[in-house]
Amino acid sequence: MSRRSLFAATGAVLAVGLAACTANDPLAKQAVAGDNKGFVAGDGSVTEYAANKRSAPVDFSGTLFKGGTVSAAQLRGKVTVLNFWYAACSPCRLEAPDLQALHVEFEPKGVEFLGVNIRDEAPTAEAFERTFKLTYPSIMDKDGGVLLALSQRDLVKPSAVPTTLVLDKQGRVSARLLGTADKGTLKALIISALAEK
Repeated sequence: MSRRSLFAATGAVLAVGLAACTANDPLAKQAVAGDNKGFVAGDGSVTEYAANKRSAPVDFSGTLFKGGTVSAAQLRGKVTVLNFWYAACSPCRLEAPDLQALHVEFEPKGVEFLGVNIRDEAPTAEAFERTFKLTYPSIMDKDGGVLLALSQRDLVKPSAVPTTLVLDKQGRVSARLLGTADKGTLKALIISALAEK
């Protein structure tokens, strides 16, 4: 048997083997397909909470990839956008340019943008930030501290990334977007939170 025939036969056996192994495993099917769906995206729903129906201010703290720490208490008095992401999440890549554009637009108005990276080591997260020219900071949350603090209050679903929260000036969640954040919708939610006394 020639080397070319041997490689062809081996490839055919591997393909059959992989197909058999992935027949009942959706995540394995995604990996074989190579379509980069190693995540469960949100359903695209948007929830806005009336000021008199909001829960208590959120409470979290974390270490930033760029050094230093941040806490929810430090953000009080400002509208804050919290975006949960990780580098291999394709909806996160899709929304990154819009988040950066909104950050540039609203930073002069005192709006804080803060990423919460739930999975990556620093080199991977920093490569993502360079690729999309993100200038707002992100928390290293591989240990799940921030995610846990907010998921315990049913504000973030650990399996639904990306998720974006808008916090009012008191640190309460005024809006939640599950899945890719639509730029126009997020902008309207930020403007609404800014307009509150």
